[in-house]
Amino acid sequence: MDASRSIHTWQAAKSVGFLQSNVELLMPPYRYLHLDVFTDRAFEGNQLAVFTDGRGLDRAAMQAMTREMNFSESTFVVPAERPDTDVRMRIFTPGAELPMAGHPTIGSTFALAHDGTIAADRDHVVFGLNVGPTRVELEWQNERLSFAWMDQGLPQVHAPAAALAQIVRAAGVDHASVERTGLPIEEMSCGVPYIVVPVDTRAAVDNAEPDLARLRRMASALGGRGIGVFVFTTESADPPASTYSRMFAPGLGVVEDPATGSACGPLGCYLVTHGLVQPEQARDIVNLQGVAMGRPSRIFIAIECKADRTISRVQVGGKAVVVGEGTLNATR
Repeated sequence: MDASRSIHTWQAAKSVGFLQSNVELLMPPYRYLHLDVFTDRAFEGNQLAVFTDGRGLDRAAMQAMTREMNFSESTFVVPAERPDTDVRMRIFTPGAELPMAGHPTIGSTFALAHDGTIAADRDHVVFGLNVGPTRVELEWQNERLSFAWMDQGLPQVHAPAAALAQIVRAAGVDHASVERTGLPIEEMSCGVPYIVVPVDTRAAVDNAEPDLARLRRMASALGGRGIGVFVFTTESADPPASTYSRMFAPGLGVVEDPATGSACGPLGCYLVTHGLVQPEQARDIVNLQGVAMGRPSRIFIAIECKADRTISRVQVGGKAVVVGEGTLNATR
């Protein structure tokens, strides 16, 4: 090859590389809605980014975009993959993809209603999540979505993989405050596993000082690592609530979560199973979370059960508000 031909070949290759680079830079940005979930007031509840059209993004891109947003979770909505669902949705924390989650499902429902993707005459919508089809019941007021209830799986209960003393140290709670409840520490899941730790007072919840390194090493009895630890009390709260709580999951990239819907299904089941809530009251449970973070969240829980406390349905619900909108540039 002569020198002039070599130069032309190099220039052509350089031009192609330039065009490819700029095609990436000129790709459409990905739109998201920013919501506060499990609240009806801006700047409270749990923040969520909903990417309303995630087509073309792979798992690595979704994970990277979630880390960039740095909320507890972000969601990516794509067309339905099966006929018994309305849309497909994937849920990520900064550290991992989740099989299901509460505040992302409730928040994404409000986002899609805000956009008109969910019409105001619908009484329910079905999300395709990694756990399968997930039904969300809808309540409307003046053609605006006012409340959403998501179904969760029936509870699975296990003895924790870690010793109880290790769990108490990792959660940073006073061992005596756990013992005074007379209640067990259990691992429970309605789709995502959590270690449920009862304490006797709101002060004990507020004073928890979690050991993040220990929590990151905490393993689930259902397999894997990154399990969340959910600390709660039934001491009466102001405003009135059935329970008062905090949740820590640094192994999932969430040091503390202002509102954890996927933990509240298990919480409701725990309350029913251990007689802290009577069967006739089990559809009216309210968990107050996020107060210690300055982001109070109210998570509603409805458990259907028989007189013998056999549980037949688990629902978690709440409100959400759209507080912002933006775009995120991503290359592939």
